[in-house]
Amino acid sequence: MNLPYSQNLPVPKLASAFGNTSATYKFYWLLSIIELVEHGQLTLSKRALFARMIGNAWYTVNYFHVFFGKQDLIQQAVQSLLKQEGMAIDVKKDLLLDVLENSVLKTTQQTLNHFNKNVPHRFLSPWFTKEKGATDITYRKHIYISSQTFENDCMYALHDNHIVINPKWTDYLKTNAKILKDFIYWNLTLFLQVRNPNVPDIANKLIRPPLRGSLNNQRKNYWDIVFKELGTVNCIFTGKSLTISEYALDHFVPHAFVSHDLIWNLIPIDIHFNSIKSDKLPIMENHFQSFFEMQKTAFEIMRNHAPKNKLLEEYLGIFPDLTSIHGFDYIRYKDSIQPLVTIAHNNGFGYLL
Repeated sequence: MNLPYSQNLPVPKLASAFGNTSATYKFYWLLSIIELVEHGQLTLSKRALFARMIGNAWYTVNYFHVFFGKQDLIQQAVQSLLKQEGMAIDVKKDLLLDVLENSVLKTTQQTLNHFNKNVPHRFLSPWFTKEKGATDITYRKHIYISSQTFENDCMYALHDNHIVINPKWTDYLKTNAKILKDFIYWNLTLFLQVRNPNVPDIANKLIRPPLRGSLNNQRKNYWDIVFKELGTVNCIFTGKSLTISEYALDHFVPHAFVSHDLIWNLIPIDIHFNSIKSDKLPIMENHFQSFFEMQKTAFEIMRNHAPKNKLLEEYLGIFPDLTSIHGFDYIRYKDSIQPLVTIAHNNGFGYLL
């Protein structure tokens, strides 16, 4: 994916800012700049930018548990600030930004200010050559001084507590904001996929969805039919008898990891237990047998009552041949679920106690 061309701007230098990227900070730094420029701001507070970097990574780190790399400053900062400020994982972005920008906690201020050591000037490094023999300190000072006159048509001027967008770049950033953000997310996806090779759907874990998908279709057109046939179903976690009017539909492997609502991963459970289960992982030795039996029973009922139900097709991702019930194989099912649980645990998801 290429950046929009400009006859009057050194766009290749902007693109090269993402060369040899070893951490996510450049992606989130530019994303934060674009968001504020879209709001009409051209003199940007560094603290506001650092807070926005955290805000844009918050859900990806805390909810989806995507791994950024051992040395990544943003992932470490997000995890630290979650504890320092006592914020909820699903806090609204506007509230999070307000807290981070105005916090009086020294630990929060230090965590945010840590990005000032390298992020603002290193992003501009494609515009400024490092002289042979120059130290990192002298190179940093050179970029700060040179950027303040927008030397080499650099994107912004660096000051101690803020940056100023180069007027030559203003229209480009505003006009191409959506394309630039797509470019950032595309490259960030590639960057994170390398570090999370077995994690599904990285691209959709970079932005918090405005609303979680509804499970009304799966409930009304699948599990309610199962309940009408069986009368009651026992919760695989608590053993409580569930009825059609009182059950929660839950993801066996957490939605925060699989990022889908496919029927083969959904199971009716106790409403109260669902409210405290959160994104905890099932213990395969304790829960898979009951999960499998419930899924197989439901599949048999649905195949007899509504063989053309589109939801049945979702099982084909696990069972390529479902022409007979014998195709609903225990080992194949378990071999599909177990790696997901193991990888999710390796990425920070905890097990049910």
